[in-house]
Amino acid sequence: DAGVHSKAWYAATCDRKMAEDALYRSNKDGSFLIRKSSGQDSRQPYTLVVFYNRRVYNVPIRFIESTRQYALGREKSGEERFDSVAEIVENHQRTSLVLIDSQNNTKDSTKLKHIVRVC
Repeated sequence: DAGVHSKAWYAATCDRKMAEDALYRSNKDGSFLIRKSSGQDSRQPYTLVVFYNRRVYNVPIRFIESTRQYALGREKSGEERFDSVAEIVENHQRTSLVLIDSQNNTKDSTKLKHIVRVC
């Protein structure tokens, strides 16, 4: 278990659209929640949804089978790995998360500040 089910930030029944709508309504930089990924892929079980600068970012959370750990985004060398999804959230409440806009090729960063409860 990734340590998500009892957490206030885990939106178990939220789909992508519901999550994005809720974050737009919150309209606060650093608002976030975690939802199940749309694809139901065991290698990418969850998605971190973050609001920043009037945009919503969907950041995949990968499960790394070989180490039984979790990481954010696409695989990269030297990436941070965590023992649970809760650890990812706790870490990025203290340290900034880099948000990459692949369409505009820009980078922003924010901490996870406001839990959005929906669904």
